Amino acid sequence: MVDGVELIVTNLHRNFTGVSSTAAAVVRKQAEQYRMRLVGRALPGCPEPVSVTQAIGLSRLPSKDRPFSIWHVRRNNEMRAALFARDVLQCPIKIVFTSAAQRRHSAFPRWLISRMDMVIATTRAAAGYVPNARAIIHHGVDTEQFHPAEDRSQSWLQTGMPGKLGIGTIGRIRPEKGTDLFVEAMIAVLPRYPEATAVIIGRAKREHRSFEAALRTRIEAAGLADRFVFTGEVAPDRLPELVRSLSLLVAAPRYEGFGMTPLEAMASGVPIVATDTGYFSTFIGNDEAGLLVRETSAAPVAQAVDALLKEPLRRGTMNANARERALALFSVDNEVAGISRVYDALWRGADSPA
Repeated sequence: MVDGVELIVTNLHRNFTGVSSTAAAVVRKQAEQYRMRLVGRALPGCPEPVSVTQAIGLSRLPSKDRPFSIWHVRRNNEMRAALFARDVLQCPIKIVFTSAAQRRHSAFPRWLISRMDMVIATTRAAAGYVPNARAIIHHGVDTEQFHPAEDRSQSWLQTGMPGKLGIGTIGRIRPEKGTDLFVEAMIAVLPRYPEATAVIIGRAKREHRSFEAALRTRIEAAGLADRFVFTGEVAPDRLPELVRSLSLLVAAPRYEGFGMTPLEAMASGVPIVATDTGYFSTFIGNDEAGLLVRETSAAPVAQAVDALLKEPLRRGTMNANARERALALFSVDNEVAGISRVYDALWRGADSPA
């Protein structure tokens, strides 16, 4: 162990989630800028993690050129661990929390958030649900990891899936993520496009397995079992190649705090069809990177998918636009720069970044 750590970034969730994906993209960049440690679970392409106990030990002696170390947390259990280190063990640390939720937190998380030294909200809407947001910094996507395929047809062929093009949705299989809306929309669309395959990327937790079973039954009843692929959970290091093989991504959640999968698709040159939640309308722009569905139901999702499938030239323009918007507006480099301003403000004793 080496003393003098400036930054501790926590990842204490056992599964790889959207929060994990955003943290990983940021940490890969931060590891080049700071004397830092990742704590908890491993993240793809990031330094090997240390334990919470080891992180506390490192935090007792901050870097010689810093008055304290910063712990950057993103989940309730991570806030608890950081508060224990700061308030119980009296480690010389400050705590930064990133909040993406666009709904009211329950009482205990609100109390935890109120104890943070600085809060970053990912959107202006999210800032309205936390008591002490001092910066609004949008999540960014790693545009080096997520990039377009050289030959999408060949990339799709290498997946081994049927058909000649893929229409995917990514996320936990559950009602909130709108997996059922995707299934119903694809049941309506696929008969008109025999070369297309619907891909459901993600798994159902135990409490949602009956929901997944009902979806499979619905697909079989429609006679389309050979046109749908359930991949299960895909390893983080395999996800980028799968995303760039798709021709279209559908993100149809009923609620989303921010939403990273559309950005990962856009960076991969894949246009999106998305419901009007999260930060999706800003991702898409004026129908530049895809189509926004104002009504959260299957029929308009199907109509939007159909509109793009039957106009390959329009879709091709969106491919390029999606990548350009991801690079210009939503690169992880922009997020890391914004976070660095928050850290610098804390280290110099300011209330908010300049």
